[in-house]
Amino acid sequence: MSFKIWRKYLGEEKRSGKFIHAGKWTLYYILIGLIAGTGSIIFQYLCQLGIYLFMDLLAGYRPPAPAGEHHLITPGTGALNRWMLLILPSLGGIISGVLVYTFAPEAEGHGTDAAIDAYHRKGGFIRGRVPIIKTIASAVTLTTGGSGGREGPIAQIGAGFGSFLATTLKLSARERRIMMAAGIGAGVGSIFRAPLAGALFAAEVLYSDPEFESEVIIPAGISSVVAYCLFCLVFGWGSLLHSPAFVFRNPLELGPYLVLAVVLSGLGFIYVKSFWGITNLFKAVNVIPNHLKPAIGGLCTGVIGFFLPQTLAFGYGFAQKAINNELTILFLLSLAIGKIFTTSFTIGSGGSGGVFGPSVVIGGAMGGVVGKIFHHIMPGVVTSPGAFVIVGMAAFFTSVSNTPISTIIFVSEMTNSYQLLLPSLLVCSVSYLASRRWTIYKRQVKSKVDSPAHSGDFFIDILQTIRVNDLLNHVKKVDMIPQNLPFVDFKKLFSESKQHYFPVMDPNGRLTGIFSSTDIRAILFSEGIDHLIRVKDICVSDVIVTSPSEDLNTVLKKFTIKNIDSLPVVLDDDKEILIGMINRREVISFYNEKINEMKSRAET
Repeated sequence: MSFKIWRKYLGEEKRSGKFIHAGKWTLYYILIGLIAGTGSIIFQYLCQLGIYLFMDLLAGYRPPAPAGEHHLITPGTGALNRWMLLILPSLGGIISGVLVYTFAPEAEGHGTDAAIDAYHRKGGFIRGRVPIIKTIASAVTLTTGGSGGREGPIAQIGAGFGSFLATTLKLSARERRIMMAAGIGAGVGSIFRAPLAGALFAAEVLYSDPEFESEVIIPAGISSVVAYCLFCLVFGWGSLLHSPAFVFRNPLELGPYLVLAVVLSGLGFIYVKSFWGITNLFKAVNVIPNHLKPAIGGLCTGVIGFFLPQTLAFGYGFAQKAINNELTILFLLSLAIGKIFTTSFTIGSGGSGGVFGPSVVIGGAMGGVVGKIFHHIMPGVVTSPGAFVIVGMAAFFTSVSNTPISTIIFVSEMTNSYQLLLPSLLVCSVSYLASRRWTIYKRQVKSKVDSPAHSGDFFIDILQTIRVNDLLNHVKKVDMIPQNLPFVDFKKLFSESKQHYFPVMDPNGRLTGIFSSTDIRAILFSEGIDHLIRVKDICVSDVIVTSPSEDLNTVLKKFTIKNIDSLPVVLDDDKEILIGMINRREVISFYNEKINEMKSRAET
């Protein structure tokens, strides 16, 4: 076979290997999307059934549905029973608490935070039972009146299967993390009919700084599209919420939008402080078993729901009505404030549900309040209060989650409204800058540098940029020992030397070996053999060396091969000409100096 044919064969084989590799991973992501989509379908059916059985038949409460969803079961005709609304969330809390704290305590609260924690600190590992328990507990909590969102349980269903698949295939922790994140994107993207936003959300929600986990976006995108298509095949295509053709035309409208950003930032602060304050309060009370705490939180939710039924369950239908400008300022204000506390009590007590859904409703309601007020003040500038509802949805969740980019896309896809991207970008940016000090997702880390999942990446990256040549002033000149020197003569040199490593040279001054003070310990005090042994008899001829062109990552690996503290530095083009010795301590010290310099530059 000629060289050209052989090279062509190898090239085709290499390309074929890449295609097989890409195809294998694409298959994995498609499988994750199928499972996540199936989980979304099951969860949607459970929620529809639960709402009908509990809220409709028992309490006579029938909250409106968003335009993109329809009741799968014909609603009943019974009268509203507020006393059942008072009791139902507590009953749901009992069932949820027993399920969660008996079988999977890590499934408490909102599942997205647990998935973020698994990504950063647990190598992407989620126990197989968690998604199942989370699904059932969330369905019970939310359909008995508990205030929460769908994304938490769905995120854990997708994430849990991605983790399970990676563990079954014995993949690395990094690959398991990616597959877990792909599951998050697939679950969230399908249940909210926002596949692009689902993929971006899975990559952005991991960090509080404006940073994306780039290696997650494509896998999550594939899984999210598959899950979305599967979900829509069952429940119909289109967006969750419908909006009129809002158009931004008047730059003067940016003034009211800036006011909206300030209002939502303040409201976000109240929401986060309320949520974590109530969560910490329930955790601090040790006299009550964890199994019962969701029931107490449910009772508090029921008390609020007794007076404000609109604050119970999901509330997406009221967001739809706000977009259509069908609700009063007082109703919207009570919806926004009331839902902050029903969500805090429901999930903060250990109940199961997500926080994105309630945030959308809260932000939309408060956006409607601000929009209506400015519409009354300046009707020629603010012509459509409903536009403020949509922008408010995005801005409020941005202010509590530190996810400005994915949230803008989320709300645009959820409402099928892309004409408000400009005001959304402005309001979300201002809300994000004003709210960076708090977040509803406490398991977020600041950036990749702060993530345990990437703790080794940056260490290696920085070490690879530093060469031994940068440390030549730290390379110490040492005495070389002639290889034929009798050991008895070396002992005299050793008694006067502070060296711990002794390079050995031949008559031409070329490096032939090395030994340490530890190597000679066994024969140092032996009598009768000093005159028989020469230095070449005790040295190691297979010398581990470094050179000026080597990076410090390679050098540190050489230090750890045989747990040595000093390496000979030789010329790049002649490995037997010794320049000097470099110590492990000097290398680590130099690395720390570089890190401190980088931090100082970043701070200034």
